[in-house]
Amino acid sequence: MPESSKPPLSLSPGQWSFIRWNTIGQLEALEIHHPLFEATLFLQGAHLTRFIPKSDENWLWMSPTARFEPGRAIRGGIPICWPWFGDPARNAPEVRKRIKTQGPHGLGRTAVWKLEDVCESAHEVEISLSLDANQDFDNVWHGHALALLTFNFSVRGCQLALTTTNLGSEPLAFSQALHTYLPTSDIKGTRILGLGFAHYIDTLKNWEYCTQDGPVYFDGETDRIYENGDPLTVVTPATSRKLTAIGSDSTVVWNPGPKKALKLSDFPDTAWQTMLCVETANAASDYRVLNSGQSHTLGVLIGRG
Repeated sequence: MPESSKPPLSLSPGQWSFIRWNTIGQLEALEIHHPLFEATLFLQGAHLTRFIPKSDENWLWMSPTARFEPGRAIRGGIPICWPWFGDPARNAPEVRKRIKTQGPHGLGRTAVWKLEDVCESAHEVEISLSLDANQDFDNVWHGHALALLTFNFSVRGCQLALTTTNLGSEPLAFSQALHTYLPTSDIKGTRILGLGFAHYIDTLKNWEYCTQDGPVYFDGETDRIYENGDPLTVVTPATSRKLTAIGSDSTVVWNPGPKKALKLSDFPDTAWQTMLCVETANAASDYRVLNSGQSHTLGVLIGRG
């Protein structure tokens, strides 16, 4: 919510005080330069790559070898996985039956989203982007849904809210994730608090069900889907970040480790030591079903721990 007593103003290009269009690589982006923070948001993928409060560093991890090309997923920041998450074959049958490709993480990740609204104030900036998943995507997905993604930036932190509305006549099953990359100076000195005693699927152990014992630590490749939507705190040697989710009962924790890092595109071989992903999700058994006209919002607030 706005911290000022007056609501932010909805402005059109040319009237914006803190936002400018920019071309980065081959992609269009909105650059936010507010007295209290900076941010960079790409139209392709509705992809946030930068959030920097005043006198701070980027709260998001970005690969130094990321490429900004049409149709290519950007490595780092917060990719939007929608309307399916991960490997299509690993989704529930109701989700899987709509997917017509073997590509992971959904069509929203590389589609070009539409700018819907910009609101600015002395304390915050709010930007909304939309994606109409209609017959234009029939080659990869069967359905009709509207995704509206609102970003709110303030000195308190960064909030994303992704609202899906089923525009079709039949029930719509989907999975999704806000695939947040976070930086760390040392992955082995990093831990996640708030997942103790949570059940999780360990995808590296043939999707075996396990129970978390205490904080999550990292020692090599990690790829888990936790049955938990509670607030989490990510503690690194230099920072502490709190992630508060809405509309989520699953959290994905991922780090590629040294061997998988060698196989990833746009990812330096040693980069696994300086990043981790904590993803607010509707994944595995937490997939959602919307009747015609119904909506669901998945969101996360990233703040200081």
